[in-house]
Amino acid sequence: MPNLTYIIIVTYNGIPWIKRCLDSCNEYNVIVIDNASHDETTTFIETNYPDVIQLKQDKNLGFGQANNLGIIHALNNGAEYVFLLNQDAYLQKNTLKILIETNQNNPKFGILSPIHLNGEGKRLDKNFSNYVAYRNNPDFYSDFILEKSLSNVYEVPFVNAAGWLLTRGILESVGGFDPIFFHYGEDDNYCQRAIYHGFKIGVVPTAFMLHDREDRLVTHIEHGSSQYLDKLEKSVKIKFGNINLENDAELDALIVKRTKSKNRAYIKLEFTKVTFLKKEIALLKSLKNQIYSSKKQGKISGTNYLSDF
Repeated sequence: MPNLTYIIIVTYNGIPWIKRCLDSCNEYNVIVIDNASHDETTTFIETNYPDVIQLKQDKNLGFGQANNLGIIHALNNGAEYVFLLNQDAYLQKNTLKILIETNQNNPKFGILSPIHLNGEGKRLDKNFSNYVAYRNNPDFYSDFILEKSLSNVYEVPFVNAAGWLLTRGILESVGGFDPIFFHYGEDDNYCQRAIYHGFKIGVVPTAFMLHDREDRLVTHIEHGSSQYLDKLEKSVKIKFGNINLENDAELDALIVKRTKSKNRAYIKLEFTKVTFLKKEIALLKSLKNQIYSSKKQGKISGTNYLSDF
């Protein structure tokens, strides 16, 4: 099975983590897509890991599109499974073997994830702990705390793509990542599409990986700032790009609501507010057609966004 499984890693200035990451991949085929790193990532890999396939890019394609290139290469070389691994994440022993065996016994699961520990392996990754919260699966924490027999896999609506086992079947039915997402949100969208096409998403409690990232502090974002607009864009794409929901009219209503707020601000001479509402409205209008096209494409079964396959 190792010969039919490819690990795909997208790198960008990955020197702090890449040695430990690649060392954890053991005997599996590895494809690295480098998003135009400015450090010595590609040279380090060439020198120390000559068997790793590198697809070097001359610009940053973002997480999703870079992974798509790796997925295409893997499928063209006969892969039955691909495992997406963050550059700052490390597999523990037998993780992929356990995930693959779990899929073989539970073939409806198109996406399987190990448990994500923090970089030291001493506790759950902070974000991961939310993915398996009661609202997403009422049994996960209860089974551990009450020392019940663990299920082979726990179904969840979402888990981030820092460590995903994807089957060939889901890639041929759902496709790759939607290019309207550059960084963040692409895995939300993919999970939505997976569910639409009848696949399940699961966490395997006996498989582990470490995610070596710092917990980000919640910072205040100024209304109307570029950071605010970036966050708005991500949330709008995730919410209104969900092909399981019929919410197109809600997006139109949001644009109308923002337009009315802008007009009221004009009357009150609140020109700063007018300025950032104009930016919001322009953004929402620009996203509307992108989102509608994305939803239409996402409902089609096939190798979407994997055009070379």
